Amino acid sequence: MLTDTRADVRVVPEAERLARATLCRIVEPGDEAAGLLIQQHGPVETARRLTRGDGLPAALRRRSEGYQARAAGVDPAADLDRAGRLGARLVCPGDEDWPSQLDDLGPARPIALWVRGGASLRLLALRSVAVVGARACTAYGTHVATGLSADLADAAWVVVSGGAYGIDAAAHRGALAATGITVGVLACGVDQVYPRGHGALLTRIADQGLLLSELPLGAHPTKPRFLLRNRVIAALTRGTVVVEAARRSGALSTARRARDLNRLVMAVPGPVTSELSAGAHALVRAGAALVTDAAEVIEQVGGIGVDLAPTRRGPTVPLDAIGGEALLVLEAIPAGPCGAPVEQLVRGAGLSPDTVLHRLYELGSLGLVEREGSHWRLA
Repeated sequence: MLTDTRADVRVVPEAERLARATLCRIVEPGDEAAGLLIQQHGPVETARRLTRGDGLPAALRRRSEGYQARAAGVDPAADLDRAGRLGARLVCPGDEDWPSQLDDLGPARPIALWVRGGASLRLLALRSVAVVGARACTAYGTHVATGLSADLADAAWVVVSGGAYGIDAAAHRGALAATGITVGVLACGVDQVYPRGHGALLTRIADQGLLLSELPLGAHPTKPRFLLRNRVIAALTRGTVVVEAARRSGALSTARRARDLNRLVMAVPGPVTSELSAGAHALVRAGAALVTDAAEVIEQVGGIGVDLAPTRRGPTVPLDAIGGEALLVLEAIPAGPCGAPVEQLVRGAGLSPDTVLHRLYELGSLGLVEREGSHWRLA
């Protein structure tokens, strides 16, 4: 379970914040070589080396011209000012609002996060679950993701997803409809509307929850950025639920990242005939927890022995209490209105007459049989 350690909280110097804003412009998300350089020399010195092209290790020298080309014209102060006008901010490692669980990504940890919305990212992330799945989902997947997310929100859990079409959108909408909080992790700048049809949804997420991205304002999505975005979703949350996914799906990359980070991985079962459930079923075969509702998700990610899902059983009927000799007698009674005399039931049950008579009266007290003259019949 994720905990709030916060031993590393400090006042981030303005020079470091500007350096991280610069690095967000020139370094792609998940660049581990650049991440190692930041670990060794700090963001200020790393930004200086990348913009000038000197003192770089071999892994970065071949990309030096690209870094310098991106660095031309970068104005981090202007980026921070523009973000402020948009209602966004840059959250850096060491800030009080930085989620320390992202540090589990090591050199691939985000350089910083651009966050749009007024809530505390750190506090929201402590009680959060990722709900992800296919873009081209079925009506079943939409229904499950919406209801699951609404119920998680009702239980005061934060729903995290990627803002895409399909399961992502259903997850966000479910949480919002339940007056809950949801977080959208984007593969573009937090000022961009992608996909284009989600303008109103993204605005609602920013108002009621948070939008966040490693990429600076104005950045556009690319396929690699979507895949790298998934590692942030996985690291940020306590666990990842895959609602619906084919065997080749970006949602499965989120699940794999979560597993590699020792986060909980869950999957919702679907029809065995549906290709869009094949990826979720493969996760279950590989060890993911099978979940069907919010209570079962919370049992996985919540407190041990505290947030247990209720035990579900079918309805109890009188026949459940019948066994042994009584069941033999009951099975010996023929169907139909006439029933049978005790002598016939003795032959059918293979018991003594007294035993059959005792069991018939017991069955009668349960309302299962009734007597008419010398015959006993099913009630």
